Amino acid sequence: MINNNRIVNILVVGVGGQGVMTASEILCDTAISQGFDTKKTEMAGMSQRGGVVSSHVRFGSKVYSPEIARGEADILVAFEAAEGMRWCHYLRPDGVAMINRLHLEPPVVSLGLYPYPHHPVEEIRKQGIRVHDFDGSAIALKLGDKRLVNTVMLGAISENLPFSPELLKERIVERFRIRKPALAELNALAFDHGRAAAR
Repeated sequence: MINNNRIVNILVVGVGGQGVMTASEILCDTAISQGFDTKKTEMAGMSQRGGVVSSHVRFGSKVYSPEIARGEADILVAFEAAEGMRWCHYLRPDGVAMINRLHLEPPVVSLGLYPYPHHPVEEIRKQGIRVHDFDGSAIALKLGDKRLVNTVMLGAISENLPFSPELLKERIVERFRIRKPALAELNALAFDHGRAAAR
């Protein structure tokens, strides 16, 4: 668990439609509820067409900038494996990468501009980074909805945060009870599955 006496830096990355921005909003809402000063920034690009998406989340007693400096991220949450590889240089030496094994080729690959890496998770490990990888998308599909992957990934990082997993889960469930009540319990289940997968 991260020491709550310093600024916490979480980098959330993936491709459009995976819920990267929703996940970062939930992290911010939870941090704010605990009295943390919180900042967030996002880069969406061609997110509606499956392009890359990233979000920087920072919280602590006082945060001046929303952007995480290279080498300062405590947690990298990658909803897609190659995006995890692309952003892993942002991690601190003692940081952790939580990687969904899913491979989704962004437009730059399908257009032939760049090759897709053969083994992105192994490439991250070669750099000496602590990696937890699992098939979060398969978990979401097994539960009945691929969009649950963002909740699965939040469950996966929940024991690495300066507030309890139960608190984060409660904020997720509350959010769905207000917006989509029928999905509240399903998201609670997705959170638990993600937490278990990360162990």
